Amino acid sequence: MNPLPAAGRTPTTISQVMDLVLSDPGRPRLTWYGDEGERVELSGAVLQNWVSKTVNLLVEEFDAAPGTVVTLDLPAHWRGVLWALAAWRCGATVELVGDSPAAGGDVVVTSRPAAWAEVLSGPGAADLVAVALPALARSFDGDLPPGAVDAAGAVMTYGDVIGWAPETDPTAVALDDGTGTGPVAFADLVPADGTPGARVLVDGARPLGVLLRELLAVWAAGGSVVLSSAATAAGLAADPARLDRLRESERITA
Repeated sequence: MNPLPAAGRTPTTISQVMDLVLSDPGRPRLTWYGDEGERVELSGAVLQNWVSKTVNLLVEEFDAAPGTVVTLDLPAHWRGVLWALAAWRCGATVELVGDSPAAGGDVVVTSRPAAWAEVLSGPGAADLVAVALPALARSFDGDLPPGAVDAAGAVMTYGDVIGWAPETDPTAVALDDGTGTGPVAFADLVPADGTPGARVLVDGARPLGVLLRELLAVWAAGGSVVLSSAATAAGLAADPARLDRLRESERITA
C-alpha cells in the first residue's frame, strides 16, 4: 500500500502521485495542445482512469512488473505520458529511444510500428504496441506488423480500476532516457521541487525524460499541467500575443 503522505509532505511514489491527482477528481490535471489546434483536457478522474486501464493491459497482457523494460518510442504527447505513468505504476522500467529503433525492451510502445517491424522480427522478440496519436482515433491508421497490439482499441477493453499491480522496488531503475546521464531509480523519480498548486505550461520540445519528470514534480505539488507539442511550443515562442492569450485562457501561473 502507498497511502498519501502526511499533510505538507511531497508524494514520493507514482501511486501517491496518482492518489493526489485523484484527490480533486474534477480538476483539470493535464491539458494538451497538439498540432493544428487539437486540445485535450484530462481531469484527475479521467487521467487516473486512462492510467488504470493501461496498467491492467500491461499487467494482464504482458506480465509487466519490476524487471520489465517498456521501450517508449513516442513524441512528447499526452498519450506518451499515460504510458509512462502506467509502466511506472506496475514497477517497470521506462526506456526512451531516439530517432532510430534499437533492440527494444520487453514491450515496445510506439506511434510508428512499421519502423520496428524488422528490429522485432524473429523468436524471442519484444511485444509491440501501436499507439494512434489523434485524440479521437478508434484504431491505428495503417498496417500493423504481425502480432502487434492496437492500443486504441485494446486499452478500452480493460477495467477502469487497477485490478492488481506489483509492488514497486525503490532501488530498481524507473527511467533510462538514453542520454548517458545515468538511470533514475524509483526512489528518485518524483522531484520535490514543484510549486504548490501551480498551473504550469510545459514545452513539448524539451527532452522527453526531462519533460516527464517535470510533470511528476507539478502533480506531486498538487498542480496541473498544460502540455504543448513541439510544433505548438515553437509557434507560441514566435507569437507572444498568442502565448499571452493561452496563459489567460488556461489560467497558467508558471
